[in-house]
Formats: sequence, structure tokens, C-alpha cells
Amino acid sequence: MSILSRRRSVVFFTRTTALAVWLTIAVLSSVVHAAGSNQATVRHYYIAAEDVKWDYAPTEQNLVMPAKNLGVWGEQRIYKKTRYIEYTDATFTQKKPQPEHLGILGPVIRGTVGDTIKIHFRNKASQPYSIHPIGTTYGKTSEGAAYAGQKPPGSAVPPGQNHVYTLKVRPEDGPGPNDPSSILRLYRSHVDPVGDVSRGLVGPMIIMRADQRGQDALPKDVDREFVVMFMVFDENEEDEEDEGDLMHTMNGYIFGNLSGLTMDQGDRVRWYLFAMGSEVDLHTPHWHGNGVIEYGHRREVLMLLPAFSTVADMKADNPGTWLFKCNVGDHIEAGMKTLYTVRPYVNASDQTIRVP
Repeated sequence: MSILSRRRSVVFFTRTTALAVWLTIAVLSSVVHAAGSNQATVRHYYIAAEDVKWDYAPTEQNLVMPAKNLGVWGEQRIYKKTRYIEYTDATFTQKKPQPEHLGILGPVIRGTVGDTIKIHFRNKASQPYSIHPIGTTYGKTSEGAAYAGQKPPGSAVPPGQNHVYTLKVRPEDGPGPNDPSSILRLYRSHVDPVGDVSRGLVGPMIIMRADQRGQDALPKDVDREFVVMFMVFDENEEDEEDEGDLMHTMNGYIFGNLSGLTMDQGDRVRWYLFAMGSEVDLHTPHWHGNGVIEYGHRREVLMLLPAFSTVADMKADNPGTWLFKCNVGDHIEAGMKTLYTVRPYVNASDQTIRVP
């Protein structure tokens, strides 16, 4: 064989070997990527329904306008309610801490696209309740609702009994093409669809894109999250129509008694807002001091209807303590307002955050 032929053979062998190696690496990489993307997480939540006494204004004060000594709405502030309470494990002995701002809401259930969520439910209350998820995929035994002669397991869990609800988070259940990296879904009891929510059995689910979950469980593009429900709780007896027993609340509190809405200057804050209730629950959330972006549009005021939710992002640039309220006139007067605080930089030049 000539030197030229040998060189051609070496070149051909080298190129062929390199191509084979490249193809092998590409195939292995795609297999690993596919395997990784299919390794969905099973997330467990231990949630009980419990009867409680709820105080709509635990400070007994109007914290938004204290100088005017306006007081709070109505003569009675404390009522019997039922809440979703989260526990650390299946023994249901140790309660899990809840962010202060959630108020009457149940715990935040988090999932990413591809996950399976298992809700271990125990009814510690005095009458049957359930968990009905809104916006995720489930089978009949995890629907938490009975109708049309169907009474599947989990549709009405008796007092003292348990049930496990299994939810699948499909791509269709997560953020859409024009949504932010996370969206709000809800869960509620559906034994008495109207009465159960009025008793307080409602909570948030936050669903993220599979590639957007950060190490702290927040979306990667968010520094702080808040969930706020606008709802008028009707505490009247059936034969009463006392305006003072209509509690115009944000997360179950009136006249600024909702606390914990605190952030630092420069934070990327995501607000998950929703309304529940009846025809009076047409709400227009409004922040003083800082605006938000809702699905690409700059807003100062948003719109909510019962069982409707939205997501708004705020860049908390303007420090101070600001008013956050529903702009409906009757609702403002009845106490559907609170305060949020943006803590300033200590040193604006190096953007050092003040230590609380």
C-alpha cells in the first residue's frame, strides 16, 4: 500500500471513529436527558380539617386608619370556622408552620409539571368534608365531590376518617405559553360547595414549569410570594340580614389585621390573587406605591370574580408602608384593606438590605 493510500485510510478511520463517538455521546445525552425529565417527584402533604374559632380582627383595631379611631366593622369579630391545617407527617401530631400572611387559607400545595401530588387528608372536624382540587388532573376517587348519584371514596370523608387524594400535574395543568413561570390553582371542600368555603375550607396550589423550580421551592425568577383571597364572609343566620355580619376580608382579616406582607426593596414579588363567594365578590385589588405586571400589561388595579384567580409580578422599588385594598367603595368602608411594607436599602449605592 502506498503512503498516500495509508494516509487516506488513517484519515477515513479517524473521521469514522470520531463520528461514531459523537453519535454515541449524543444518543447517551438524549437518553439521560429524557430519563431526567421523566423522573417526576411524588410530593406528600398531610392536611387536616379542623374546627376553630376565627377572629376577623384580633387586634380589635382599625390598623389602616388608627388615628381616626374608626373601630372595626360590626360588634362581633369571633366566629366558628373550619380550616385546613398542615401537619409534618401521617401521625397528624405536629403542625407545620404557616406563613403569617396566609391567614385563614389552607397551606400552599406546590407542584411542578410532571409531579404527582399525594394529599393525605384527615377529617378532625365535626362533619364530613373533602378536598376538591381545581386545575389538576385526578381520578374519581380524588375528585372530592359527589353528584349525579355518584359518591366515590373521598367525596365526603366522615369525622375521624382519612383519605388520600392523588393528583397528576400534566403539562396541560401547568403554566401556558403566555403565563409566568408559576400559576395559581385552588383546592376546597365540596361536600357543601357553598357552605364549606364559607366555613373557611379553601387553599392555594402553586404549579410551576418543570425547569423553573428553585432550590427554595420558589420559581427561579421570584424572590418572594404572597397569596391573597378577597372574600365577603356572610356570618348572618338564615333569617338575618345584618350588614355588620358581612365580613369583607383579605385572607380572613379586616381593617388591616392581615399582616406579614413584607418585602425588601428590589425584590421580585409574585402576587397570587383570587376571589371566592357570591355575587357581591366582585373585587378590584389596588396597590398604592408600586404597580404590577399582569400577563404583560402594567396595572395598578386588577379585577377578580368568584373562583377567578390571577398572577401579578411586582418589582418592589418604592420603599415604604403602603395601602393594599379592594377599590369597590362599599368594600373599602367595610374593611377590605390592609398594609404592605417595602423595607428600604440601608445603603442605596451598594443596595444593602436592612436587617429586620
